[in-house]
Amino acid sequence: MKTLKNYSLIVLVLLLISTASEAQIVLATIKKDKKKEAVTTSTALDSAGVKNVAATPVEEEPAAATFTLAGSIDVFARTSFGSIGYNVYGPGTAFANLKGFSLGMANTIFSYQGEKSGFVADLVFGPRGRDAVFYDEFAEGSYTGQRIINQLYAYYKVSDNVTFNLGQFNTFLGYEVISPTLNFHYSTSYLFSWGPFNHTGFRTDFTFGDGFVAKLAVMNPTDVLEFNPVNTVTFGGQFGYTNDAGGVWLNALVGDQDGTLDSDLDPEGAGSAGTTFQIDLTTGWNLGEKFYLGFNTSFQSTGTGEAIVGGQVVDIDGAESSSFMGAAIYPKFIFSENAALGLRAEYFSVTNDHISPFTTDAEGDGNVIALTVSGNFKVGNLTFIPEIRLDKTSENSFEKKNGDATDSMSSLMLAAVYKF
Repeated sequence: MKTLKNYSLIVLVLLLISTASEAQIVLATIKKDKKKEAVTTSTALDSAGVKNVAATPVEEEPAAATFTLAGSIDVFARTSFGSIGYNVYGPGTAFANLKGFSLGMANTIFSYQGEKSGFVADLVFGPRGRDAVFYDEFAEGSYTGQRIINQLYAYYKVSDNVTFNLGQFNTFLGYEVISPTLNFHYSTSYLFSWGPFNHTGFRTDFTFGDGFVAKLAVMNPTDVLEFNPVNTVTFGGQFGYTNDAGGVWLNALVGDQDGTLDSDLDPEGAGSAGTTFQIDLTTGWNLGEKFYLGFNTSFQSTGTGEAIVGGQVVDIDGAESSSFMGAAIYPKFIFSENAALGLRAEYFSVTNDHISPFTTDAEGDGNVIALTVSGNFKVGNLTFIPEIRLDKTSENSFEKKNGDATDSMSSLMLAAVYKF
């Protein structure tokens, strides 16, 4: 009997040990699963833009760095119904000015995004690309004459709300952009064409929450990209608000664009323009599932400037400041995911020959009304853009084939844009 009791006691102890071991394994598995579930939930919340609100912090692995290659190509055919444009064969705006069957550009964008830092290298090839990076390759200030770099900058995320950017980047002013994949109309507006395209400098981006954003930048003079030959800087800024329906942005820049004169270095008679200031308002909203409305208005002015007279730097006698101003409205009707129709109605004016997109009067003043109707028809990544455009200027800015001057030009165009 004693021996049997001993055996029973041994079996009971072994059962207790086995049960305890199984309980520890199950508990460890539950803890492991709960930890895995917590990490997964936290990651999902972060990717959705929502901060983790768990009572205890959850350790997460750093996000993997990603490399992206994207871009586009665009081509078009255009006719001006027998009239010759003021500058080449089209309206005095950027891009889509060539006649016949024409090329736009090939655009390749390389980007690398790490946990805190990354870069963007945006290269353009073709007529549209050369027009986008337009600084005269033979003029002072163009170092290599390459004209293929649309954007090239590195960035560092100081925090979730602040990002530093250094290098060359597209302007934050205006409604339209260089890439045809981001514009509804293939041809571009006067407001976009005669405002800045690109900047090289240091820009800080801010996110304040609740849809409010801002940018502050110190840059080379506008579109002086590879280095700064004139030793002056331009300051720029933006303040905006966005939500699911759209957004509104107020933009500004100010600075001397061609440098200041030095009586010891500059020759007699040399001149320099004054400070340039521009303020720009851009907005766009979805007003229902089928209708979108955008708007852009901008004003730019340049001061009277100075000259070297008698070995001294003096204000130019009798000179006046010059300016441009304009406004454009962009209604768009969306019929389906693959079909839409849009209008751009623009008024644009210049004073004192501020710029020369069309013929001005004896005082250097002039204006234009431009109406553009475009369709967007998508087949996968390919978008066809048929477009008709009418430009009417205050002076005779165009010429018919028979040599007669005229104040209007009608254009018809078909473009194809492929985005990858």
